Amino acid sequence: MKIQKMLWQHRRDFRAIFICEHCGHTQEIIGYDDSYYHEKVIPDMECPNCKKKAPDTYEPRATRYSEDEEV
Repeated sequence: MKIQKMLWQHRRDFRAIFICEHCGHTQEIIGYDDSYYHEKVIPDMECPNCKKKAPDTYEPRATRYSEDEEV
């Protein structure tokens, strides 16, 4: 799964539409905008439709705020 479209963000909490790179299934998910979430959690998400995870070519999205920035 990867982020297809960000719907809203308040501080580090966000809601986005995620899409599966394998089958195209979309799902709205609430997430947390930090490097750990983008680098570890998202690539490990399993698509509820095809049960596959992100491919090895997955590139994490940059965070809106830097890691040391308090928001």
